[in-house]
Amino acid sequence: MRTLTKINPEDYILSVLSPEDRLESAFEIAKQTFRKSGLVIADIERAVKKVRRKIYEADKKQSRY
Repeated sequence: MRTLTKINPEDYILSVLSPEDRLESAFEIAKQTFRKSGLVIADIERAVKKVRRKIYEADKKQSRY
């Protein structure tokens, strides 16, 4: 007997996206979420660039091996 598994639509949508698309989606959500806070968009964009730089450097190191 096979049991049914309930699938959360949000999890499914994220699973079909590439890691880069997931990251872009997360950054876009962060921009929308913090839009009404005391942070300015420039602060968020600096944070996004910092995270992207770290990811790029990690990928670059990993590709050497």
